[in-house]
Amino acid sequence: MNAIPNETIAADILGALGNETRLQVFRLLVRAGRDGMNIGQIQDHLGTAPSTLAHHIQTLVHAGLVVQDKQGREVICSANFETMENIVAYLTDECCKGVC
Repeated sequence: MNAIPNETIAADILGALGNETRLQVFRLLVRAGRDGMNIGQIQDHLGTAPSTLAHHIQTLVHAGLVVQDKQGREVICSANFETMENIVAYLTDECCKGVC
């Protein structure tokens, strides 16, 4: 598992989740598992306008939280579980070690 290299990258990842719609998209994709969902399915579940959804998905892709795979005419989005695990590890790595 690759560690989050610095606070700037951690802030970018967490910032991408700092929007209600993006958080909903990400949580939906986590529930969908490794198979992911196509964009139409995400839109059906969330009722988000296509252009708005595209913007939010691109933000999540840029942050490394979502990966996209083109399968024919469909784009399948799935949560990047490695990034998710790394950001959680980054946040909890020094838990209860004390403050100097």
